[in-house]
Amino acid sequence: MHTKKFDYYRADSVDDAIEQLEAHDGAELMAGAHGLLPRMKTGEESPPALVDISHLDGLSTIDRDGDTLSIGALATHADMAESQQLKQHSSALSDAAGEVGDLQVRNGGTIGGNIAHGDPRSDPLAAVLALDVELSVQGPDSQRTIDADDVFRGAYETAVRDHEFVTGIGVPVQDNAVSAYAKRRNPLSGYAMVGVAARLRLDSGTVTDARIGVTGVADTPFRLSAVENALEGESVDGDIVEEAGGRAEKAVDPSELRGDPQSSGEYRAHLLSVYTEKAVTAAFNRAG
Repeated sequence: MHTKKFDYYRADSVDDAIEQLEAHDGAELMAGAHGLLPRMKTGEESPPALVDISHLDGLSTIDRDGDTLSIGALATHADMAESQQLKQHSSALSDAAGEVGDLQVRNGGTIGGNIAHGDPRSDPLAAVLALDVELSVQGPDSQRTIDADDVFRGAYETAVRDHEFVTGIGVPVQDNAVSAYAKRRNPLSGYAMVGVAARLRLDSGTVTDARIGVTGVADTPFRLSAVENALEGESVDGDIVEEAGGRAEKAVDPSELRGDPQSSGEYRAHLLSVYTEKAVTAAFNRAG
């Protein structure tokens, strides 16, 4: 499989990248390109130009700034999987980053590109929703932020506009919060057949707040509000975890479930129940 012909440009800065996007209609940014290039080879995407940003300085750091972990858009999945700060404060994102693809993809793929690409099977997207991540983007005339719940709009469709550059993400650091990610891997592609990220806030063994993000199940990553509501106000025990799994399976409209040669939609609904229990249990265990 080969891509169609395209022009290649190497940006010198964020501003230069945005100018290149404006100058070349339909151009796409390229960093790791582990999501984009395979789709170009199959003809699913055919941008006329690529703007290379992989070498830009200052966009790959992971730092804590007060109550926020700031992650540069060019931080790789390997960077995040190995980050002690993420493991301590935002374990679900570290877990998910460690589950992406294979070693080559984790060392080349970036979090900014992963989110902006919006592949509904991508591991980090579940953690983005569960951890209430804020996306920072820069456009030709302004900078803005996008809340996690507003980012994903469909398969490969996000709220990032044409000519905008994702510069990084902010992950809230919250007291008494624990999180985890659990995944059923597609044996052929490595993508999530079902991926569930759970973030819980606890007070004396009681769940005071819950966010559950899901990827791989539908054409858009989503939150399991029914499970979140079932968990909040409950004490940590096996019964509530089992109930959360049962609610997960019933929370998705059957017509929205993805099916492919590896899994029917019905089986994905069953897996959603199982992996919701796994993610919630893993988060509880991290609370001790």
